[in-house]
Amino acid sequence: MYFVVSYRRSAGTRFDSRYYVEQHIPLVEKSWKPYGLDYIDAFFPAREDSELIVVAMCRFKDSAALDAAFAAPETADVMADIDAFTDIEPDRHIADVFSPVS
Repeated sequence: MYFVVSYRRSAGTRFDSRYYVEQHIPLVEKSWKPYGLDYIDAFFPAREDSELIVVAMCRFKDSAALDAAFAAPETADVMADIDAFTDIEPDRHIADVFSPVS
């Protein structure tokens, strides 16, 4: 189960990539690993003119782990920290892992 978060570039917005990598991602890991976060990956497009600034993929053990993380008291700190690195409203999606049938 994945929780996918992305930020889109637009004129006049702020996004501090260094803070995001050095502070926010470690906060997410510390806050959600006890509830079943396996790992988090952040992808920054290679092209400067990309519409996307970053896409983060949080991999959880299963949907129960994702629900537990969202319900955790630490999630308030994760969400409050967003204002420290951006004024952009993130796009958020929950996605299941595709497993081909053999």
